[in-house]
This record gives sequence, structure tokens and C-alpha cells, in this order.
Amino acid sequence: MHKIQHLFHIKDSVSEVFKAISTHEGITAWYSQTEPFEARKGATFEMMFGEIRFKFEITELIPNACIAWTCVESAMPIEGHVMSYHLDENDGKTRVRYTHEGFDNADDFMANMNFSSAKYLESLRQFCQTGEGEAFGSERYRI
Repeated sequence: MHKIQHLFHIKDSVSEVFKAISTHEGITAWYSQTEPFEARKGATFEMMFGEIRFKFEITELIPNACIAWTCVESAMPIEGHVMSYHLDENDGKTRVRYTHEGFDNADDFMANMNFSSAKYLESLRQFCQTGEGEAFGSERYRI
């Protein structure tokens, strides 16, 4: 199995970054539209990219430390993939360790997902630092 990993810092508190990655309001601001959901282990939520829908289950949740989403339904070949965010404070900033696990091959699909992940993670950083993300479908979204 292959995985994508990113490590970066956000000039915001761990608690604010955690809110951005664990709530409907936060995710909608920097990633894409979701249906409202409760941030708890075992909860599910859907994320929409136009007509394409993904259903995720929250499989790990430690407040202000980490959250992991496992894809349980998708039209794309990512069912069973796990996207995790681990947070800690580092030199007055929040350090984010992002991992997307589950790729069978290190191929063009994985490369595309790596690029997309980086783009959305930068949107997360912008949302936390400026209040404006670049979520899919928003005015600030860049293709």
C-alpha cells in the first residue's frame, strides 16, 4: 500500500484548526460542501463536489489532536482509504501531519490525489489564517 503525506504549519491555535477539520462549518469553508454532522467517532458525513459524492466515517477522534475519516462510499476508487490529520503545537503554530492511506499503486491517480490534497491543505491554511478558504465551488476556488 502507498500513502500521501504532508507536513505543514498554520499560524492559528490547535483548537481553531481542529474546528476547521472536524465541523460542517469548517470543512465547508476550506474543502467542499458537506451535510451537517456531529463530530464523534462512528459518525458519517457526505462531502459533495458538484454531482460527485463521497461518504466518510469518522474512525478516529481525539479533540484538538487528531481526526481520521475513512471513505465508505465513493464513485472513485477510494473506498477504504483513510485520511488523517494529526495536530500539535510547534513554536507558536499548529503543526499538521496529513496522511491519505490506501493506494494500491503509486500511479497517476495517486499523483492527482496528492496534488489535490496539497491544494486543499493550503486552502485550510488560508481559512485558518485569514478567514477565507478556497473550497470547491466557492468564488475563490482555483481549478
